[in-house]
Amino acid sequence: MNTRIIGFDLARAYAIFGMFIVNFNFSFGSFQDDSLIGQFLNLFIGNSTAIFIICAGMGVSLLTNNSLENSEQEKDKFKSVIVKRSWFLFALGLLLYNWWAGDILHFYGGYMHIAAFILFIPKRFYLIGAIFAILIFHLLLFVIPVFTSWDLTIFKYEDFWTIKGFLRNTFYNGWNSIFPWVAYFLLGMWLGRIEWKAPKIRQRIFLTGLTFFLLFEGLRNYSIYKQFDQPILDYINSDYLPPYLPFMIITASFALMVITVCIWIGEKFENNMIIKWLSDTGKMTLTNYVQHLTIGVLLFQLLTGAIFPNGQLQMGKVLSPSYILTFSFCYFIISVLFSVLWTRKFGRGPLEMLMRKISG
Repeated sequence: MNTRIIGFDLARAYAIFGMFIVNFNFSFGSFQDDSLIGQFLNLFIGNSTAIFIICAGMGVSLLTNNSLENSEQEKDKFKSVIVKRSWFLFALGLLLYNWWAGDILHFYGGYMHIAAFILFIPKRFYLIGAIFAILIFHLLLFVIPVFTSWDLTIFKYEDFWTIKGFLRNTFYNGWNSIFPWVAYFLLGMWLGRIEWKAPKIRQRIFLTGLTFFLLFEGLRNYSIYKQFDQPILDYINSDYLPPYLPFMIITASFALMVITVCIWIGEKFENNMIIKWLSDTGKMTLTNYVQHLTIGVLLFQLLTGAIFPNGQLQMGKVLSPSYILTFSFCYFIISVLFSVLWTRKFGRGPLEMLMRKISG
């Protein structure tokens, strides 16, 4: 297998592990726990989702890179495939939303639908588009209050199933709304077009991520130390909702570092058994995402007696962060074993196979 692809799949495996932690903690734990383990769990907030979306954008670019010089008719075929996959993910996500209100897949389908129409443009426009996506979100802040329709006591979106509420949630203030979250997808499309086999390019990407990460984390610490006014503090230190610029830069820069390290590991240890297993897990990201929010949460309920809050903030029994971490790790191991056994026989995950069958 190509080392570039191994590293890409490792990054996706890391992202899905982080999403296990965040989503299990959201449903059965508490983000307010200030213990050492509680703070460790909170480190995955936003970062894992950013890597998940960036890797999705990379996947679209990697799928079409060899077709950049094809005829317009052949390019249209690729666009048609991406559009069909976007609608598959959109429909699957809306179905899952009835169970898990924090679903990302229907947003993911929106990102991919946009990507279908810009697949073959020069890669610099992806970065320009990412900047505009963040800018549009910040301009919308002056038009629509960012917490419109949110009940923050239980994190429920009141009018999601109305036309107005659905459009607002999808494009502006949902968990992973198109503005600004599509910026991660566009960044991923740009990353998918660069030459990862060149050590100097990998080094530049890593150092770029490290520089911006340190700068904005330093700004956060400085803002608290200097006791800035509360609105400024809220803006600089916002975490996931709403996704202000500092949050976007910190999570994107962290993703650059993680993806670069994963590419390096995939190159150095491509024949290592554990690396191969994790790579198989990364190939089944879609399946593993859906099954941890269905089978995973049901198993968690069965083991603990906790009540699954349907994607809303847990208001009943709150489990300790050590239990959340232990279950997340054990469930990830189970997911790895399932992925290895499944891919040995079928090559791709069940949902990945279904999506390809539908889209071509």
